[in-house]
Amino acid sequence: MAVLEIRKYPDKVLRQRCKEVPNIDGEIRRLFDDMAMTMYAVSGIGLAASQVGIDKRLIVIDVGKGLLKLINPKIIESKGTSVLEEGCLSVPDLYVKVKRAEEVTVQALNIDGKPELIKADGLLAHVFQQELDHLDGKLIIDYLPFYKRFLLTRRFK
Repeated sequence: MAVLEIRKYPDKVLRQRCKEVPNIDGEIRRLFDDMAMTMYAVSGIGLAASQVGIDKRLIVIDVGKGLLKLINPKIIESKGTSVLEEGCLSVPDLYVKVKRAEEVTVQALNIDGKPELIKADGLLAHVFQQELDHLDGKLIIDYLPFYKRFLLTRRFK
């Protein structure tokens, strides 16, 4: 297992939509181990493959209830609204109040290729939504008002 480099904004890889994973092999299993080690090494609670420069729809999450390793996750149902202040490993030192669904149902494959249906609320629901945003090339800065986003992007040029 290895700690991978976390890509930082404005790295272009963070803006790409990741590709579906057609099959689970040893490479995917090793990547999951490396992603989990990386997430834990920086005290994160979620990490998408795009954040380590990998163009695959993979996420790892651990909000204190055990490690989730999910392949090709997608939200199939959402309810309510919730606002939480979120941070992001790829945009360090920035915290943004983000309005998201309060509850989500996520469909994905687990590491054994078996379908999973996970119902989440609160923090876990927010983490799912943020990691899925990453897989679609969206970052927390996209939730900022225009003028704040403009000032932030000027700082990175």
